[in-house]
Amino acid sequence: MTNPSHHHSKHYRSGFLLALATVIIWSGNYVVARGISQKIPPISLAFFRWGTACIFIIPLGLKKFLAEKETILQHKTYLFFTALFGITLFNTFIYLAGHYTAAINLALIGTTASPVFITILSAIFLKEKIYNLRVIGMILCIIGIMMLLSNGDIEKLKQLQFGKGEYFILCSSIAFSVYNILVKKRPTKISPISLLFVIFILGTIILFPFSMLELHYYPTLHFTQGMYATIIYLGIGNSVMGFLFWNASIARIGAARTSLFGNLLPLFTVIEAVIFLGEKFTLMHVISGFVIVAGLAIANIQPKKLQNSKIG
Repeated sequence: MTNPSHHHSKHYRSGFLLALATVIIWSGNYVVARGISQKIPPISLAFFRWGTACIFIIPLGLKKFLAEKETILQHKTYLFFTALFGITLFNTFIYLAGHYTAAINLALIGTTASPVFITILSAIFLKEKIYNLRVIGMILCIIGIMMLLSNGDIEKLKQLQFGKGEYFILCSSIAFSVYNILVKKRPTKISPISLLFVIFILGTIILFPFSMLELHYYPTLHFTQGMYATIIYLGIGNSVMGFLFWNASIARIGAARTSLFGNLLPLFTVIEAVIFLGEKFTLMHVISGFVIVAGLAIANIQPKKLQNSKIG
């Protein structure tokens, strides 16, 4: 006979590992997209990314989609807004922000705002309780991120000013937070793969006219092998694999807990920048990384009174 507590523990561990894998995959988005941002305009980059993702999600999700199409049509409003916030708006705002603001502003606002918004929205709409340990963990994560991005220099944080880029990245955080809440409320009769199948296609369709308008005013694009490789990476890794893993994590450990792993994005981005871009690794990276991981560990401690309850 299967031990229920062992099943719960295994369920939670798999959720944590999926969230961690997603963050590792998504952290490459900042390193790769940074190098191509001046070659492809932001809305079109988002369109090419999700268009590529659609090509790869179709063989994975078509069979399930056809089997569930009647249910899918019954929830078309839900699916439209999930696609709008999670596909059309989220990454497009990030790419737009990259054209207006410095990396410190983008990373600081993006990685600290999302967990806060998601925790608040989860408490309001999903009735997820905000425990003291989660608050303490979130505060530690924010402190760690500030240490990482400012290199321990308070003056750098004092110089933070809001402009177009900062507002775009804030909008991105809000869009991602709403998406997380919507995924948690996914109709049970719609499978995770069908959900991605539909929102990838819907989100790409919404992006299409805006991309065409942008390209009309943008100089003619000249694609290189590197640009093709980047788009494929964004389409398969950051989109198909990333979203499958992230949604599975939300289903296992909840939107608020999963969102906290987003705090590891700047840490992994730094590691990848050291490996692929040859950037310098400092003691502050080690210290801030320790603080962020400690914050995640504390925020994900499950209160004893819930450990014996049924996962809902």
